[in-house]
Amino acid sequence: MRKLVGLTGMLMFAGMALPFAAPAVGQPAGQPAVSVVLKAARVFTSTSERPLVPGMVVVEGDHIKQVGQNLTVPPGAKVIDLGDATLLPGFIDAHVHMAMEMSDDWYRDFYQGALRFPAEQALYAAKYARLTLEAGFTTVRDLGSQDYVSLGLRNAINAGVAVGPRMMIANHGIGSTGGHADDAPYPPERIKPAGTIQGVCNGPAQCREAVRFQIKFGADVIKCMPSGGVLSLSDPVDVPELTREEMDAIVSEAHAWHRKVAAHCHGDEAARIAIAAGVDSIEHGSFLQDDTLRLMKQKGVYLVPTLFAGYWVGEKADRFPPAIAVKARAAAAQMQSMFQRAMKIGVKVAFGTDSAVEPHGLDAREFDLMVKNGMTPAQALISATASGADLLGLADKIGTLEPGKLADLVAVPGDPLQDIRQTEKVSFVMQGGKVVKNQTAQ
Repeated sequence: MRKLVGLTGMLMFAGMALPFAAPAVGQPAGQPAVSVVLKAARVFTSTSERPLVPGMVVVEGDHIKQVGQNLTVPPGAKVIDLGDATLLPGFIDAHVHMAMEMSDDWYRDFYQGALRFPAEQALYAAKYARLTLEAGFTTVRDLGSQDYVSLGLRNAINAGVAVGPRMMIANHGIGSTGGHADDAPYPPERIKPAGTIQGVCNGPAQCREAVRFQIKFGADVIKCMPSGGVLSLSDPVDVPELTREEMDAIVSEAHAWHRKVAAHCHGDEAARIAIAAGVDSIEHGSFLQDDTLRLMKQKGVYLVPTLFAGYWVGEKADRFPPAIAVKARAAAAQMQSMFQRAMKIGVKVAFGTDSAVEPHGLDAREFDLMVKNGMTPAQALISATASGADLLGLADKIGTLEPGKLADLVAVPGDPLQDIRQTEKVSFVMQGGKVVKNQTAQ
């Protein structure tokens, strides 16, 4: 029995590594990889803020072979001319929740969340994953789900059973009893309170245990909740919910297992605790003050601003229960001005949307809000490519168009450096050398 369990574990981890190790999709083993040449009026490599005009990318199998302007087309290569389009690295959304999606009816969502079976929810997640990939997001960081739905989705995508972005997943977010990581305040006699397996911890020892449980069940990254949240019923949005000792335990344990830590922080005091503990990114950051932003710059901590989520909940606030509506309005009122100050200070930024708060597949609307609040279009594009890859620890594999990188590419009509909203009109998607969407005239 022990040998069977060990074999199962080996097979599972082989599947988890598949996106970075598999041969080109559809290419028979042992045969030379087929070359594909992509031509476009502009190629934005994310290695600089200036595109190649015009540009070419040669793909061999699942990797990029060459990037340039007047390249020789390999014999027998398939040529795809994208015309008046801009070719870019596949986009990276560093903050999604692929296993769920809110509607305009909070009460119906609550009901369905309580009664929908995980197997049924997994089918919805597969739909959301396809929408996200077709929107040009070839890699995502999933920062929390229930019932291990995102874990199963990641493994199914890696195995080629489902279609979706490459996923890094956190399993359960980690936080305190009554905090943003905890369940709604159900009567405990009816629904058993959550424990460390579900990420709820009190004290450093339990918080270490919670980290270990998430890693045991396949987490690529650790998500923690040092601050209150907008969409939870029990907590104020900006108060610290984990002590410095608890945060030290979470971060040191995660880093010992070579996992990065994303810290959900609306409140400034909670963010300072998280930064002192050594987290790798601050998510949301609605109420961050300038001194805290300067500290992030000094320590190289990324900000993942999720401006679209803040905008969305602000627009929908009247449809939430009163306790949530007050928090939604408060966060929405501050998030964009915080981002403007972060840009002036020079904080590192990685693109993230909190997709699920708003519908999946609309991720690119974050670009427009970033540009309206102080980024240049080139900076916004880099935040969703090279910077996102750096935050995820995947900069050697994705994020830029360079020889040896995985062939994750997207194309948009026209020039997004002149009109960033062109990113909302993705016409071509290639993931790992496989064309998954092509709406361009050949």
